Amino acid sequence: MATDDAGPYERWVADAIRNPGKAYRAMFVVAAGFFLLTTLFPLYWLVVLALTPEENMTDVGLLPNGFNPEAFVTVFETVPFHWYMLNSIVLGLVTTAIVLLLASIAGYVFGRLEFPGKVPLMLLLLAVSYFPPAAFLLPLFRLFTGNVSFLTLPGGTEVTSPVLFNTPGALVLPYSALFLPLSIFILTTFYGQIPDGLEKAARVEGTTRLGALFRVIMPLSAPGVATAGVLTFIAVYNEFFFGYLMTDGQAQNWAPVVWGILQFQGQYADLYNLMAAASIIGVVPVAILVVVAQERIVSGLTAGALKE
Repeated sequence: MATDDAGPYERWVADAIRNPGKAYRAMFVVAAGFFLLTTLFPLYWLVVLALTPEENMTDVGLLPNGFNPEAFVTVFETVPFHWYMLNSIVLGLVTTAIVLLLASIAGYVFGRLEFPGKVPLMLLLLAVSYFPPAAFLLPLFRLFTGNVSFLTLPGGTEVTSPVLFNTPGALVLPYSALFLPLSIFILTTFYGQIPDGLEKAARVEGTTRLGALFRVIMPLSAPGVATAGVLTFIAVYNEFFFGYLMTDGQAQNWAPVVWGILQFQGQYADLYNLMAAASIIGVVPVAILVVVAQERIVSGLTAGALKE
C-alpha cells in the first residue's frame, strides 16, 4: 500500500496491483507502440528520403530536407519501372495458380485419404520449406543455363537441359517448389475437416474424386484457399534471391521489381531519393492486396489454427 509521501511511480504501481486491468492496458500500449515504431518507422524513413531532393541528401534528419514529390514521377521516366512491377505481378499470379492447383490435389490426398507413411511424408514435405534458397542456387543455375547433360546420343550429341535463364520458367519453377509445402499444409488442414457425407453425396451424383474436390471441397474451404493464395502471391512478389540471380536485370527479360529498384544504384553515385520512391511505389500492390484480403487471411489462419 503506497503512503501519502510516495512518488508517482510508487502510487501507479500500488494502483496497478489493486487494479490488474490497468497494468494489462499499460503493457498493451507499450507492446503496440514498440510494434508500430519498428514496423512503420522504416516506411516513414522511405517517405522522408523520397521527398528530399537529391542535392540535399546529406544530413537528413527526421524531416525531409526539402519537398520533391516529382521523384515519384521521375522513377518511371528514368527506368521502365512499371514493367518491372508488371513482371512481378505476372510471376506472382502464375506461381499462385500453379501452387494452388498442385497444393489442392496434394492437400486432398493428405487430408482425406489414408495410406502408409502419410505423417513422415508430410513432415518431409514441410522440412523442404525450411531449406534456404541458397542451397538450391548452384544446381538450379546450372540446370537453367543448359549446363546439365542428360544423355549422349550415338553420334556424340549431348542432350542438355533447356536454357531458361531470363525466362519466366527460371523463376516460376523454383518459386512453386519453395512455396508449395506451406500451401499443402494449409489446405490439408482445411480439406481434412470437410465431412465425408458431403463428398459422398457428390460422388453419388456421378462426380469423380477430382470433381468433388473442385466442386465441393474447395468452395467449402474458400478461406483456406484464399489464405494460401494470398500468402503465396505476396511471398513471390517480395522474393529477392532468385529474382536477382536468374535474370540479367532487364525489364524485357522478366526481371522482377527488385531489379527495378536496383537500377537507381550506379557505379559512382546512388540515387537514394529515387530508390526510396521506387520502394514505396513497389509495395503499393501488396498493400492493396493485404487490405482487400485482410479478413480472409485472418479468418483462414485462425480457422486453420483451431482445426486439427
